[in-house]
Amino acid sequence: MVALKLQNLSGRYGRHEVFSDVTTDLIRGGELTAVIGPNAAGKSTLFKRIAGLIKGGGVVELDGARAAGRPICYMPQDTGANAVLTVYESVLLASKQGAGWRVEDGELEEIDTILKALRISDLAFRNLGELSGGQRQLVAIAQALIRKPDVLLMDEPTSALDLFRQIEVLDFMRGLAGRTGMAVVIALHDLNHALRYCHNAMVVGNGRLIASGLTEDVVTSDLLRNVYRVEARIENCTQGRPMVIVDQALA
Repeated sequence: MVALKLQNLSGRYGRHEVFSDVTTDLIRGGELTAVIGPNAAGKSTLFKRIAGLIKGGGVVELDGARAAGRPICYMPQDTGANAVLTVYESVLLASKQGAGWRVEDGELEEIDTILKALRISDLAFRNLGELSGGQRQLVAIAQALIRKPDVLLMDEPTSALDLFRQIEVLDFMRGLAGRTGMAVVIALHDLNHALRYCHNAMVVGNGRLIASGLTEDVVTSDLLRNVYRVEARIENCTQGRPMVIVDQALA
């Protein structure tokens, strides 16, 4: 099974270093790992560094990779979708990156399967420019999944979705990771989603890795006070799941 490990990783834009000395335990396939932290903490930059899109020090170790070419796929917040393409064309184009342009019947069937799984088959022949932000976000997930990566880095993939679709997508991604052995690393702002769906969590803030481990061990009242500047408590809700209850913001 695939396993990702970061050793003394740093990332920079030009001469400006955004984060440094990030070292993690193994990020294992088959699970969702949350990356959490306040705005501008460096989560997106960390993803870009892991994907090799920006420069920096340290090492990204990947063991057990099965995907040919680039086994790590990065799904950014802003997908920059080409509005003149249809949904189907955009997913097909994503599937051909680094490969020849001949299209096999099996590839088309895989696209149909992914669109159906995300419940966007009805959008297949609509132009991307006609879609809502949430619909484009679902298309971006389809574009990432069609590449069959061993490691999928998802930067706030549910930010434009309504609550029902957020839960649906996170349920789907957790099940997919479990079935395929894919390692899914996902930036989330909703800590309750992180607690519910993600086995492990990494906390990024002030250009460094503040904490990592089991999500329920990482998301604590102290963390919420020191990193997020809120007074909050963790309580068990239905089915014994922990939930963050926020009392007030700190001055």
